[in-house]
Parts: sequence; structure tokens; C-alpha cells
Amino acid sequence: MALATQRTGMNDPFVMVGGDAAGMSAASKYRRANPDGDVVVVEKGEWVSYGACGLPYYVEGKVETLDDLVTVTPDKFVEERDIDLRTGHEVTAIDPENQTVTVAGPDGELAQPYGDLLIATGAHAVTPPIDGLDLDGVFTLHDMDEAAAIREALGEATETEQERTDAAVRGVERVAVVGGGYVGIEMAEAFAAHGLEVHLFEMLPHTLQPFGAETAAAVEDHLDEQGIRLHLETAVEAIRGEERVEAIAAGDETVPVDLALVGAGVAPNTELAEAAGIELGPTGAIATDEYGRTNDEHVYAAGDVAEATHVVTGEPDHVPLALTANRGGRAIGQTVAGDPTPVGEIAGTAAVKAFDLEVARTGIIDEERAREAGFDPVSVTITAPSRAHYYPGGSEIQITLLGDAGSGRVLGASMVGKEGVAKRIDTVATALHAALTARQLSYLDLSYAPPFSPVWDPVLTGAKVLGGKL
Repeated sequence: MALATQRTGMNDPFVMVGGDAAGMSAASKYRRANPDGDVVVVEKGEWVSYGACGLPYYVEGKVETLDDLVTVTPDKFVEERDIDLRTGHEVTAIDPENQTVTVAGPDGELAQPYGDLLIATGAHAVTPPIDGLDLDGVFTLHDMDEAAAIREALGEATETEQERTDAAVRGVERVAVVGGGYVGIEMAEAFAAHGLEVHLFEMLPHTLQPFGAETAAAVEDHLDEQGIRLHLETAVEAIRGEERVEAIAAGDETVPVDLALVGAGVAPNTELAEAAGIELGPTGAIATDEYGRTNDEHVYAAGDVAEATHVVTGEPDHVPLALTANRGGRAIGQTVAGDPTPVGEIAGTAAVKAFDLEVARTGIIDEERAREAGFDPVSVTITAPSRAHYYPGGSEIQITLLGDAGSGRVLGASMVGKEGVAKRIDTVATALHAALTARQLSYLDLSYAPPFSPVWDPVLTGAKVLGGKL
């Protein structure tokens, strides 16, 4: 089919490939900064600007509808922000030489010109090389439609009583979660909330590998208390069944299950960029400079498809998280509008809920990785109360801190506890961005009141202990 060529105005527009966090942040910022400019967003799905991090809570039932996860609806982007948003359209090719993208939609294909282009194609769920992934009842969780399918399989969010009955007849009683990362932990809790027997399989010695062994061990003890059947150091070899999943084969075990969730991580969607000659970095994601620009001066990349610079090592890293995508997209929108704005460095700061526990991390936790980056790592693990000892309701927080013996600098932290963890990690993240030493961290003037913290906040206590060991 011959391609039609569509122009939206006098000037070539700023075009976004992908309409989630990075793409819509860039489009919105560009529109605010340049009200007269042309901005086009091409999104192959029907959902835009939604909170993918909330999908496990939708499956659990804490979030009632998928619409609740949407930050801004497509209609508002079009009508209130004057953005040319094309859902149900897919960019199938990029032509950097002619500065056009091929857009396939319900009415055929057209060649869409661009002045500047943002690749925000995100990432996809990794599917490990095991048999049975195509069986009915086997799911991944990386978009809204997948979340809806899981809830329907559980007999939830269906439209009629007959559909609920049909789901119940399918008899989902036992569930396998393959992978002990963020999604695996959150989905184990979600399934348990439905009264299901949950088996969690992790091929490594611990769950939550980026959080460190000490933190992971505390989480695993709590998961065991909550009735989650842990299968650690157990690689899933196959998912068994005729047409529908019936069992998990792992090592010398065969565990009967009625549904399986594969949460083996994500990988960046780089195929479109690679085909256009856009260079990838050492992590396998798209290489960018401090402004999110690729090796082509008119092509940018942001979000889960792009690398970013790690604040501790100064090297490229790929940590696909929501703030990184939103912040990168916003900065690129401002840059393209004429105000060069760095996308910012990352520390990999993250938090996850595991039943009654808050779990958080930032920076470098792994000593081997620290050595590879040229540091001489020293670590400490302490426990401290979340509140003054006499104030009711407090609990212990376990903190692991890693520092560099040569410079005294703090390199990272991991924390776990029942309260006060998810925000305390931000103090250490700030210290990483400021390149503080353990001694400097221990002297920060943090807030104190008995309901919220002891006089010496657990972060200060950990920094004092680390400083002494350094």
C-alpha cells in the first residue's frame, strides 16, 4: 500500500511513540511550554496515562475499576490539552533520514513527519524459556487488559451472575507465582486476599534480589507467616496441562495449580529503535545523553525503553520505574520546546508492600556490584524502633547500609519494617544524590516526635554504625 503523508500544520510536529508515562508527560509539558506547536502521540492500545503500578491492587480488589488507575483520560488530552492523540494506531517504522514514522491504523498506513521524535515504547514482560506458557490460565501482568483477564479468571469484575458462576466452576483454588520480584510479591498478596493457596517459585536463593539478602530473608519469614508456600532456589521447568494449566514442574516437585502468574521481570521494547539505527547501551536499553537524546539529534528516548545514569556509579543503568519515566518525559518535552532540561540521574529507589511489611531500597546494595564499580564496600545491618520506646504501636525497622571504605561515602540502603520504611528510604536517596558520607548522613537534622520516630531516627543510627565501621 502506498503511504499517504499527513502534516498537521506549518511546522513538522513533536511526535511521541507511546502514550503512557513518558510519552504523555512529554506531550503535556511541550504543549504547556509551546502552546502554538504541533504535538502528536501515537499509542497502539486504547489506554493512556495509567498507573501500571496499581495493577496488582486492582487484581486484589482494593482498586475497584481499571478506570480508577487512569490519571488523565484520552478525551481530556484531546479537548483540554489540545494534543493530537491517536489511540489504536501503531508506529511500525522510523525513517530518521526523512524524519517520518510509518503509522498503521484502522484506515491504513500513513507517513507522519516529525521535527523531533520521542521513543517511549516501554517494556514488555519477560517470558522465561519454559514449556506451557501458552496454556489457558497462564498470565503475565504488564498492562490493563492482562489485569482484567486475571480478575475475570478469578470470577471478579464480571458483568453477570452467570459469568461469576462460570468462573467459580473453573475452580481456581491454587495459584502459582513464578518469580519473586516486585510483581511476584505483590501478586502473591493479591491472590491470598481471594482466599487462594499461593505457591511462589524463585530460582535464586532469595526473593527481591535487588533488596539484598538480609531484607529478603525478613520478607520471606513474613510471607511464610502469611501462608505463602515458598519454593526458593527452585527453577520452574515447565507448566503442565492439556489445554489449561494443571501443575508446575520444578526440580523434583510437581505442584498442582489452577492458575499461574509469570512475573520474571521486564525487558525494553527496543525493536523499533534498533531497526531505525538508534543505538542501544550496555544494558540493552536505548542509549541516551543527559537530555534524553539518542545518537540521532532529532530522536529522544525515555521511560522503560531507555537507559539513565546511575547517581552512585555515574554509569548507564536500566531501572524501569514510574518516576524515572514521568520525569524523563517531562524534561524532554521542555527541552524540545526550547529550554534544555536534563532528565536527571537515578538511584533505583523503590518500595514494595508485602502484606504487613514495607520494603524499600536505593543505590547499590550488592557488594560485588560495588567492587565492580571501583568501590571498597563495607556494610552494616541494624535494627531500631520506628517510634519512641514508650509510645504504643511501634515496631522494629531493619536497615542495611553500604558504604565505601575509601571515601566514606554512602552507596546504598535497604530497609524492611511494618511502618515508616517507604519514606525513610528517601532520606538515604537524597544522601546518594548529594554524595554524602556516612558521617555527614548521621549529622542530618531529621524530625523527631514520639509517635513517628525515636530521638535518633533509625537512618541516623544506621549511619552512625556504618561511619564507625568505615
